[in-house]
Amino acid sequence: MKVNSRDESLNTSGECDLLTGNSPSGQSKKNMKQRFLKLLPCCHVDSTPTVRKDSIEEDFELATVCCRPDSLEKMLEQTKFTKTELQILYRSFKNECPTGLVNEETFKLIYSNFFPQGDSSAYAHFLFEAFDKHKNGAVNFEDFVVGLSIILRGTVTDRLCWAFSLYDLNKDGCVTKEEMNDIMKSIYDLMGKYTYPCMKDSAPTEHVESFFQKMDRNNDGVVTMEEFLESCQKDEAIMESMQMLDHVI
Repeated sequence: MKVNSRDESLNTSGECDLLTGNSPSGQSKKNMKQRFLKLLPCCHVDSTPTVRKDSIEEDFELATVCCRPDSLEKMLEQTKFTKTELQILYRSFKNECPTGLVNEETFKLIYSNFFPQGDSSAYAHFLFEAFDKHKNGAVNFEDFVVGLSIILRGTVTDRLCWAFSLYDLNKDGCVTKEEMNDIMKSIYDLMGKYTYPCMKDSAPTEHVESFFQKMDRNNDGVVTMEEFLESCQKDEAIMESMQMLDHVI
């Protein structure tokens, strides 16, 4: 999980396809996938380090960190990663988090290095909450790898449910305009003010309105899980954006 800072400007096209259903161009699809890969540098197959089987398995069973991961066999059952992929992910996670845990402050610090031109703190908070399944203020390797498995290897429904959970900030089973506005504002803050094309101040609100026009089927002011799944699965552009994650690792 080595951090590589970026100086290039960020193009916003294609960033919000799941939210708006707008079809991204071929170039923006490529850019989106490249950005996702940069957020998961430990998953780069072209820079995969040599892994000694005995060494990794010993780490799983004899780890001296504060939080020991479950056995490799158990995580093979919990995720859709291969044994080698889990070994590489664990090595990278342990290098960044020697204690076996990452708290929100550290998570935000790591995440901020990927978006030096913007303020990623709010979005990193929402993302951390999504990974922190035990709600104890810390993400361990199991939390991380199970969430990553859903995002990268889960079914379309699995991925959409995970996304809905991210948007449903208070976890009451529905997404309000206020919640979606907080999410969209955090995304625009993360990307910074020096994007091309230049973003209008009203852009987050416009995206929220577009989201609700597509998703809020009964016009009651909230989007339920059922409405979200039904709308997304009928939207070709959203399905294409979901499929872009199929071959990240």
